[in-house]
Amino acid sequence: MCDVCNKPFNHKSNLNKHQRLHTGERPYTCNVCKKAFNHKTNLINHQRLHTGERPYTCDVCKKAFIQQSHLVKHQHTHRDERPYTCDVCNKAFSRQSSLILHERTHTGERPYTCDVCNKAFSHKSNLIKHLRIHTGERPYTCDVCNNAFNQQSNLITHQRINTGERPYKCDVCNKAFSKHGSLITHQHLHREERPYTCDVCNKAFNQRSTLIRHQHKHSG
Repeated sequence: MCDVCNKPFNHKSNLNKHQRLHTGERPYTCNVCKKAFNHKTNLINHQRLHTGERPYTCDVCKKAFIQQSHLVKHQHTHRDERPYTCDVCNKAFSRQSSLILHERTHTGERPYTCDVCNKAFSHKSNLIKHLRIHTGERPYTCDVCNNAFNQQSNLITHQRINTGERPYKCDVCNKAFSKHGSLITHQHLHREERPYTCDVCNKAFNQRSTLIRHQHKHSG
């Protein structure tokens, strides 16, 4: 039995793990980023962020996950079970947590605040990504060149430089790109869309970078 909260345990090993919640002890340390954990399983799950290992695979769509719990949540999407409905727009969700996140698009609620710059976020994951700007943490490392990144999506994009993979293909001319954003910018050329407009002279451009260069002319 725990001598702090009196919770009973059948095995001493489980009691030892539980007591770390009270003591704050974190004996398991990542050898890449030095982040510490109170359970060995948490360390193992964390290390997969560095290695890219995703051992849990969906047998329907083959999407892979770091943790089994993430796979279980994902599988609800294939069963088409959507028991949680938004009372504003009637959009339905397979998970209550997804509904809660969606409802913030209506309420504007941003409950996660950065304690450095006070910027607020609707998703905890977005706050975690943002904090890396302040801490400089780069937990995602390329196994080819050891270049490190603060977001997994940036690592995946970078790895395409090494592999030559270009998964985003234009449906007009079949030109392929490593980034989805690059494909969208390219497609503006075919549609003759110019969504970026100068607020000084109203001249329009198909790329944001071109608009920025143009605006320098006005600023001198």
